[in-house]
Amino acid sequence: MSTPPLRLMLIDDHAVVREGLRAVLEDGNGFTVVAEADSGNEALRQAEAAMPDVILIDLVMPGLSAAESIRRLKQLVPGCNIIVFTSFAEDGMLRETLQAGAIGYLLKDAKRHDLVNAVRSVALGQPWLHESMQRQLIELMRKPPPADPFAVLTPRERSVLELVGEGLSNRRIAERLKLTEGTVKGYVSAMLDKLGLDDRTQAALFFSQHRTTK
Repeated sequence: MSTPPLRLMLIDDHAVVREGLRAVLEDGNGFTVVAEADSGNEALRQAEAAMPDVILIDLVMPGLSAAESIRRLKQLVPGCNIIVFTSFAEDGMLRETLQAGAIGYLLKDAKRHDLVNAVRSVALGQPWLHESMQRQLIELMRKPPPADPFAVLTPRERSVLELVGEGLSNRRIAERLKLTEGTVKGYVSAMLDKLGLDDRTQAALFFSQHRTTK
């Protein structure tokens, strides 16, 4: 009895990259691409119906961050294993995506056989890191954990920052926290001042970048 092909989902905002991956992976390797998405948001809409065994996700795309997409995809399809397939090799990004639940990290300059072997290994639940990533991970393990970037904030200021990060206006934040809009405005100003940020956009980006340490 033949083994059913491994079910793959490809997440990358460049169609040509997805087409290339599909061509390589479906070329007699025992894989079938069951879904494609150009963002984490779109992937979340497809994941439960597609039920992939392995997901390959780019690191930088519009919408949800890769780490947040990985966290949510693991919740939707707990049995899937995830590979970050990207052009970037950066310590913070490696740490964040592994903490989010990815078990593979492969650079886009990888050889064809490395890509195939990475998918097979990750499908079995075995971690796969690009050689340069292995060295970075060893160095990360030697470093002390990063300081909490939110430590300067009060619990209420943290709550306000989280809601700013979700894109809520002062009015909506006030409704959510049962405060006056003026009080929320004060919290936002204090939070920006403590973090050395200029505006809400920077605050939302700061929260997105550091939320795994929150």
